[in-house]
Amino acid sequence: MDFDLTTEQEMLRDTVRDVLARGHSPEARTRITDTELGWDPQLWQTFAEVGLLGLTFAEEDGGMGAGPLEAMLVLTEIGRKLAPEPLLDCALLPGGLIAAVGSDAQRKGLLPKVAEGDLRLAFAHAESGVRWPSAELTAQAVRHGDGWQITGVKHPVAHGDCADLLIVSVALTDGGMGLFLVDPADPGVRRTGYRTHDGLRGATIEFEGATAEPLGSVTDVSDPIEAALAGAQAALCAEAVGAMEESLRLTAEYLKTRKQFGVPLRAFQALTQRAADMYVSLELARGMSMYASMSLADGITDPVVASRAKLRVGRSARHIGQEAIQLHGGIGMTAEYPVGHYTARLTAIEHTLGDSSDHLRRLGEYVGDYQMVEI
Repeated sequence: MDFDLTTEQEMLRDTVRDVLARGHSPEARTRITDTELGWDPQLWQTFAEVGLLGLTFAEEDGGMGAGPLEAMLVLTEIGRKLAPEPLLDCALLPGGLIAAVGSDAQRKGLLPKVAEGDLRLAFAHAESGVRWPSAELTAQAVRHGDGWQITGVKHPVAHGDCADLLIVSVALTDGGMGLFLVDPADPGVRRTGYRTHDGLRGATIEFEGATAEPLGSVTDVSDPIEAALAGAQAALCAEAVGAMEESLRLTAEYLKTRKQFGVPLRAFQALTQRAADMYVSLELARGMSMYASMSLADGITDPVVASRAKLRVGRSARHIGQEAIQLHGGIGMTAEYPVGHYTARLTAIEHTLGDSSDHLRRLGEYVGDYQMVEI
């Protein structure tokens, strides 16, 4: 099997790396995340200009027509720079849902605007008290004259505070899940934005008779939703790999330069062994991230594959984050130093779309299908 990048993939990776290098630094990130929006609109427009916002959309819908492997490369670079721009939350994930189940008019009317940076989306799916992967939704859509209205509460909605259009999942009366488009400016919508512990943004969105438009037809779209979330899990794994790479690099540099008792910390064997263990965890995570993305690229949407990757990446993220802070000592916990911010983001990723215990529980349901299982 060939794991080498193509020339086009290398160009994409280098382009993203160059764009982020010009637009982000630890100091700049702190300044940007302290703004009301929490990310840089100018860099968002640069993303649009180089095609990142429509990366996985079909070319006829204004996108680049790229696949999961290209998305993996882009999200890895975003994780490495700890960029707060909501590429996954406001473009790729909800845009993928429009591409999968939307009508021709919806795809051609919405996706080019997303790719050009003129429209930000958000997927309002999670609900309080519903543990992943349960799909027991309480939000409902009911007929109102010739249209539809939605009632319910969605929480948390990643970057729902800045979205121009919401894609809302609801429970259908005859079973399954449906998707509807809702304008957040509608009088029946109330959203409360907040800052998450990793410096990003989220929202609680309440719907009380909000006017809604079906995304596609009013039918059960549970399978497209599950496929979209599997793609999002793979993207989060790739972002985590980038964050872990930088965390390890910062730690290795610190061990080389910081002195104790007149010698660099790298002279202490116990510390270098712990750094070596961090590298092992990183490579395990990298392999599973690539496995998940390559499976999607081959047209395989398997929740078991997604859970395997998310579990491995979650465990590696916890190990690398904790060791990075401990090996840095007190400076690792300061707001001025980036290691703590990387660990915060890794923790948030580990708890998004199911944490390690959730994915271990799912994998446990398939134990009988294998002759040997390693926990």
